[in-house]
Amino acid sequence: MAGRVPHNVHMAIQESSFGSTSSDLISRVRARDDDAWRRLVDLYGPLVIYWCRRSRLDSSDAADVVQEVFASVAGAIDQYQAREGGRFRGWLWTITRNKIHDHFRRIEKQGQAVGGTAAHQRIAELPDYQPDESSDAEDQQQLSQFLHRALEVVRVEFEENTWKAFWRAAIDGDSTSDIAADMGISANGVRQAKSRVLRRLRDELGEDPL
Repeated sequence: MAGRVPHNVHMAIQESSFGSTSSDLISRVRARDDDAWRRLVDLYGPLVIYWCRRSRLDSSDAADVVQEVFASVAGAIDQYQAREGGRFRGWLWTITRNKIHDHFRRIEKQGQAVGGTAAHQRIAELPDYQPDESSDAEDQQQLSQFLHRALEVVRVEFEENTWKAFWRAAIDGDSTSDIAADMGISANGVRQAKSRVLRRLRDELGEDPL
């Protein structure tokens, strides 16, 4: 599976909301599961890197800030849901923004080459909203890549026919009747395949990914 995840799957995931904010992934991270921690970093790390680069950090500084961000996540993950009750990405952006802010504050105090005035300006430019919520094409591309990674996380848990029916219904936008006829399954089977994958994705992430 490659390429950009189209907008219609964004809508499909929103429609699959069941109101639960529990997360299998976050629960395992809280239990100090090393595999779950690696999965979380693999899933969200590229998004944090993008946020840093979007805030005009160079690659070296961005790498340092990313380490600081995930160190903070590790220390605060037990309090995440009770304190925030919202999307994990929103909570993660708040931590990232604070760490970027701290980075520019250090530059401002140290009077490095970027200059105190420039550092102060960059602090002022940091948005309160998480960048991938904007309508900017590059931000939306990053959101699609995040969703692509999330789909890859749950892909291995489903049989090939289930995944194919889901993909055609949610990603390709094919009609239920066409999928059912082509695959030799019932229309209800197509709908169930789509629902199962979307529900699993939400259960894993503990949020609507959009």
